[in-house]
Amino acid sequence: MTIHVHGFATHSATSELVPFAFERRELRPEDVQIDILFCGICHSDIHMARNEWGNTRYPFVPGHEIVGRVAAVGGKVTKFKVGDLVGVGCLVDSCRHCEACNEGLEQYCDNGFTGTYGSEDRIGGTPHKMTFGGYSEKITADERFVLRIPDNLDPAGAAPLLCAGITTYSPLKHWHVRPGQKVGIVGLGGLGHMGVKFAHAMGAHVAMVTTSPQKGEDARKLGADEVLLSKDSKAMEAAQDSFDFLLNTIPVGHDIDPYMALLKRDGTMVLVGAVEPLTSVNGIPFIFRRRSLAGSLIGGLPETQEMLDFCGEHNITCDIETIGIEDVNKAYDRTVKGDVKYRFVIDMASLKA
Repeated sequence: MTIHVHGFATHSATSELVPFAFERRELRPEDVQIDILFCGICHSDIHMARNEWGNTRYPFVPGHEIVGRVAAVGGKVTKFKVGDLVGVGCLVDSCRHCEACNEGLEQYCDNGFTGTYGSEDRIGGTPHKMTFGGYSEKITADERFVLRIPDNLDPAGAAPLLCAGITTYSPLKHWHVRPGQKVGIVGLGGLGHMGVKFAHAMGAHVAMVTTSPQKGEDARKLGADEVLLSKDSKAMEAAQDSFDFLLNTIPVGHDIDPYMALLKRDGTMVLVGAVEPLTSVNGIPFIFRRRSLAGSLIGGLPETQEMLDFCGEHNITCDIETIGIEDVNKAYDRTVKGDVKYRFVIDMASLKA
């Protein structure tokens, strides 16, 4: 028997999110059924809901920053028990046999991962062809794609760790950010504020690179050691050749040359925000200082669990504003305007109110 659940969905690119009843699959032996407590609002939710990437199929239920309690487990589940605090992030399946999957890098699955929402549902078991996300009462997921949330973390503040957290943690770890390094976080939003927290916890000297003096003040409260205003040409010139690593969270296409000039020889800038063409890239900053420009996409399941455990050890969560689901459409508009510090999280108890 399928499980009947309620959530919120949009039915076209121009429609608001509205109440929506749908079905989750019957529990398989490997599955974990989760009662959702909180779900973060990622800007990707908005892009997909409004078909801004041109690949959305409707009806569409967003949400891939999910925290909840285990309600039931299949007979072969070994990692979780009823009552555990758990999370589901951006992935609910992958091919599980390619080189990337075998290395615990499911986000780079050679055969394409299954996103928590908006992907073809390869497991099936419901009338729905596409996966539905976490703006809902419950979710069913294979235990391989379920994560343990440390009990000392606030569940609401932990929800955005499943996307914003791992998106920034993964490149900082992959490029071995460590004490003694000077690290710049470019842009202060949902991603950038987590980058500041993680880089600080890893022991680096952290600089916030921003256009806004006000955001610079906020960054210091989050753990930044200094602020570099990117609109101050003299300050930018003085900072050239001084950074070991830059994490660029700017979400739109932009001129990267001023930022590349900040890197030392052999320094790297990693893009995690801009999923659209860059407006300008000059080869000279790369060639003459052997600098690198790279990108990074969330993290695999082992690294995401590592990130959550790191957050538990350092008491790191996202700075959030909690809302009821009835305010989700207003939250979308405010997110687009940048009017949130730094992530909206939906309290799913409001779905039953």
